[in-house]
Amino acid sequence: MTVKKKVALLYGGRSVEHGVSVNSGRNIFEFIDKENFEVIPIGISQTGQWFLTQGVTKDVEQGKALGLILDPKNAGLILLASGDRIKVDLVFPVLHGTDGEDGSIQGLIKALDIPMVGTGVLGSSVSMNKVIAKKMLKEAGVPVSKFLTYSYRDKKKINFEEIVKKLKLPFMVKSACLGSSVGVSKVSKKTEFKKALEEAFRYDHEVIIEEFITGREIECAIMGNTPAIASNPGEIIINKNYEFYTFDAKYVDPDAVKIEVPANVDKASSKTIREVSLKAYETLRCEDFARVDLFLTKKGKIYVNEINTIPGFTNSSMFPMMWKEKGISFTELITKLITLALERFAENKRIERGYESSLKF
Repeated sequence: MTVKKKVALLYGGRSVEHGVSVNSGRNIFEFIDKENFEVIPIGISQTGQWFLTQGVTKDVEQGKALGLILDPKNAGLILLASGDRIKVDLVFPVLHGTDGEDGSIQGLIKALDIPMVGTGVLGSSVSMNKVIAKKMLKEAGVPVSKFLTYSYRDKKKINFEEIVKKLKLPFMVKSACLGSSVGVSKVSKKTEFKKALEEAFRYDHEVIIEEFITGREIECAIMGNTPAIASNPGEIIINKNYEFYTFDAKYVDPDAVKIEVPANVDKASSKTIREVSLKAYETLRCEDFARVDLFLTKKGKIYVNEINTIPGFTNSSMFPMMWKEKGISFTELITKLITLALERFAENKRIERGYESSLKF
């Protein structure tokens, strides 16, 4: 009889994308192969508290409060009320955005020396920060749109006319480290600029302002490590009532978008999209899986918009849809991601942690 692996499913989180994470967590909880894995759902509240919950629920705080055992040789969780310990074999974070996708949780899990699904500290942090990610991609020769960056301390020095001169109108204003189109605005005239800037700085200390690319919204799913593989690209066709792919268009309005998997693109464009996506994935040090978001213009130019190291697993999420098109079911996909994580963890065990020297201490 196979001993089930205990998988801690982390969901919720201290982020504006808390609700999206809950929906992603529900799907993984439902579709994970329960014959081989025992799921331990752990909800993180919007104030950062951890709870053992009954299934995946939006009422995270109704669960049992948890603490961490900070001992890499015997790492795990502890029920604060009873003192009972919970040992897990692997952590599967489905945390979107701040404190979940930016390397912070990944660093904690790494310090506990527990296998984890998904990109580690470095790849998570650089991918989450749109400014750093764009600079790295540009340096690597990956096509990205023109952009400018500003910090909150320089807010009074930001000049609308200078931005227009460099990027033209319209342009996009974004918080540097958020996802799901939170803190994102399209600016078509000067009267819209101040509000857009306030909205972006509301969620971050840094903003990125990008030229507006008129093109098709293309996405590509990546999975694996050495080597990684790319799915066929998919397309998100946005209702003309929306000027860009907003939060409501993604998660609220069921009529906002039409999804096509695979995207209706020629073979040459499809090949280039996959190649560019893989290069972006490798450049930003992603691991196990990610989703690359791109633009495809009428002239056939391709631009990488951003990478999501923990893409959504909701019913409307592109990542599982693109693998389903390749014949991989939701359950098989989850199993593949867990297998990749366990293999990578085992490989990393070869790295020495100590160094013998004549140093006295």
